[in-house]
Parts: sequence; structure tokens; C-alpha cells
Amino acid sequence: MPDLRLVIFDVDGTLVDSQAEIAAAMGYAFAEQGLPPLPHSAVVSIVGLSLPEAMLRLVPDLPQDVRDALVEGYKRAYMSRRQEIGAAAGSPLFPGAAQALTTLSADPFTLLAVATGKSRRGLDKLIEGHGWQGLFVSQQVADFHPSKPHPSMILAALAETGVSPDRAVMVGDTSYDMDMARAAGIKSVAVAWGYHPVETLTADATVQSFADLPAVIDTLLEPSE
Repeated sequence: MPDLRLVIFDVDGTLVDSQAEIAAAMGYAFAEQGLPPLPHSAVVSIVGLSLPEAMLRLVPDLPQDVRDALVEGYKRAYMSRRQEIGAAAGSPLFPGAAQALTTLSADPFTLLAVATGKSRRGLDKLIEGHGWQGLFVSQQVADFHPSKPHPSMILAALAETGVSPDRAVMVGDTSYDMDMARAAGIKSVAVAWGYHPVETLTADATVQSFADLPAVIDTLLEPSE
């Protein structure tokens, strides 16, 4: 009988395209503090980090209390927009994501998990909006872990599922995801449609579409003889 294997997904930029929501919330937070808007490229560059770490990278010269206010303003704006238009509309799935999740979850020896910079509340809303209840057996969020690329999220997912590192893979779109996987000692797959240029990502494999993902995971996690 084959050993269980674990596929851990990043969320924003990997499963869902949430950059419009993120940019709008960031714009509101900065305007609320009387600050000029950030370039879009700067905003998407920090997707995947926890909010405090993201603000530190975006505006390192601002006082801590201002960065704290930006974090709270972002949270309010994001949830307000989420309530207004709904999770599925605000963070639509990338093409092929639903089918790939269905294919992978149909394998009785494959467990799915998420490791995201989202809050628990934010992930819950997204799971509800896309009908993902019961899909991810381990859900690691920013509330309870250091920011990516610290390996804490992956290590927790491995501990929760009992899967060994050699039978786990991280699927993501940023250098934070790839570095996190490397730090945790698991394989990594970079997706070509995300928020960091795929050519800058150092991964064990790269996929150009979700249709390619199941076969690539099979190859990476094939048991050694």
C-alpha cells in the first residue's frame, strides 16, 4: 500500500487571482493614513507575506504605529469589499484550478492542505465562497505562524497529517513559497501564472497550467525503489 502524500497549496496568486482585492484594500489603507498610493508592482510583490511583514517591507521607514494602522485599515477594507461582492467574485479561481483540486482529491492517498498569508477569517470566507469545505485537511494561516518563508506552516501541516517530508510538495507562485518549502525539506512546484515572475523562482518543477500539475506531482513524489 502506498504511503500518504501531501500537496500543500498557497492561495493568493496560486489558486485564486485576488490581486484586485488586495490592491484596492491596500490603496484604501494608505489613503486613510494620508499616504500616496503604492505602485501595483510593489503591492503584488508582497502577496503571500503576513500583513505586518508586508508593511515592513513596503514602508520600512514609517513608524511602527503607522504600519500597525495600515495593517488594521487593510483588514477593514478587505473584509468590507469581501462582504460587498463575495469571495468567489473578488478572488476568482485561476483556469483549471477546480479540476486540478478535484483530480488530486479523488486519489485516496493524496491529502490537500493550504499554507497562506491570509488570516483565519479570510481563509474561512474563501473556503465558503468556493465551496471548499472538507477539501483541505490542514489549513495553516498567518494568525498562528511566522510569516513565510519561515517553514512553520509546512512543518505544522506535516505534523497534523503524519506525512513524511519526502512525500510532500508545496505548490506556489512566489519566492516565499519556494524558500519555505526548501527550509522545510520538501519538494516545490512553481506556477507560471502567479505574482512573482516564474523565471525568478527556484523550484523542483514548474507548471504552465493546472492541467499539468497532477502528473508533475506524481513524478516528484514517486516513491524511490
